[in-house]
Amino acid sequence: MKLNNVVVAGGGVLGSQIAFQAAYCGFNVTIWLRSEGSIGRTQPKLDKLKEDYIASIKKMASPEGKTKENWCMGIADFDSFNEEECIKKVENAYSNIKLELDMSKACKDADIVIESMAENVEEKKNFYKKLALVLPEKTIIVTNSSTLLPSKFAKDTGRPNKFLSLHFANTIWKNNMTEVMSQSKTEKKYFDEVIEFAKEIRMIPLPVLKEKSGYLLNSMLVPLLFSGMDLYVNGISDPESIDKAWTLGTGSPKGPFQILDTVGLKTAYNIVMMYVKIPSFLAPYNFKGMAKMLKQYIDEGKLGKSSGEGFYKYK
Repeated sequence: MKLNNVVVAGGGVLGSQIAFQAAYCGFNVTIWLRSEGSIGRTQPKLDKLKEDYIASIKKMASPEGKTKENWCMGIADFDSFNEEECIKKVENAYSNIKLELDMSKACKDADIVIESMAENVEEKKNFYKKLALVLPEKTIIVTNSSTLLPSKFAKDTGRPNKFLSLHFANTIWKNNMTEVMSQSKTEKKYFDEVIEFAKEIRMIPLPVLKEKSGYLLNSMLVPLLFSGMDLYVNGISDPESIDKAWTLGTGSPKGPFQILDTVGLKTAYNIVMMYVKIPSFLAPYNFKGMAKMLKQYIDEGKLGKSSGEGFYKYK
């Protein structure tokens, strides 16, 4: 079955990107949001994504854009790139994405629902239980959770055979990979359909053969972010120096605090809070210190790049 009608639950950093990318590739896309306030936070993200896609396309059309570093495979293949057609696809995507507060209306003809909400177990469980009451029988559900296992929520969906993980990297039009991970009750048929859907939205699907918190990417990334924050909260150094140690020492484009600003400090805080109750003699990092530090930034409205300021300031 071709998954034509896409519902993204949550309009955060990745939720908005997933929705925009699917719409860019011609899918019918609705973003389900919990409140008017959520709409007010999501619409500016979509506005910015339109600008970012067009800026990427124009760069791809320039002489310096025709390099591996600057090319965005989520937008077009190198050999078939057409600047005018790509910009038209961006404008169509921006115009056609729907924002909906009524869950039953958003999901009435959904082929796939992509849950992209904050890393909060109870909120996700409550969402899935409500979703189960309004979904058509045909609908596949996937979670974009970065750290929580799909088996934790499979029963709550009411359709564990059609439930699995589909995890994206940030800036998906450029970093166009996604990790596809099933849980013990997932039928292979639906795993294969999600693999195909990922290809149709110009992602490179990476199968994760065993259920693993953090999948492939975050199993490597999260320890880096923890290590960076641990150095900061224990007074070893400052965010800029820690970032430079990583970028200058490895050649990576971003250090841990630049990555945290991109991911969003609320997401980082929710992940850290899952580790706060670990006894100190077992915890390799100062999680309580990290949580206190992140909470202070969040309370001051410094949520990361999306709010204009996190560990760094953005214009």
